[in-house]
Amino acid sequence: MKVAVLADTHTSGTTRPLPPSAWPYLESSDHILHAGDVCDPALLDELAALAPLTVVMGNCDGFDVRGWGAEDAVELELAGISIGMLHDSGSSTGRAARMRSRFPGARVVVFGHSHIPWNEENEGQLLLNPGSPTWKRQAPFTSMGLLWIEGDSVEAEIFPV
Repeated sequence: MKVAVLADTHTSGTTRPLPPSAWPYLESSDHILHAGDVCDPALLDELAALAPLTVVMGNCDGFDVRGWGAEDAVELELAGISIGMLHDSGSSTGRAARMRSRFPGARVVVFGHSHIPWNEENEGQLLLNPGSPTWKRQAPFTSMGLLWIEGDSVEAEIFPV
């Protein structure tokens, strides 16, 4: 199973659109996760037309994104892998322990907020921040992620877009 992972798109109409290089990954995914700061629910409509979509609220999202169906945090299972997702995981210091406490049964925890890519395995729990495909801020590049799930194995990658 191929899962596209986005966060911090900060789209608003034609302002800061997803880069063209992101779309082939989204179009070929089996599921899409968005870890908040969507800003424009029209993007969610576009993504949901491509694959099943799960989204959480970000600090910049409004009632229109919540009305689309975004929750503060979610736990779901994809191809037998338990995934937790929220927008802000807090400081990198102590993150692994906080995420283990918040999502004790999750094999993967997806988050956003910082725009800084993060792909780290910690005691059997994969922590993944795909960065932002539209606004790199202090990150080295704009980015997104993929989760590859096969059997009970899961791998993540983050790449520039």
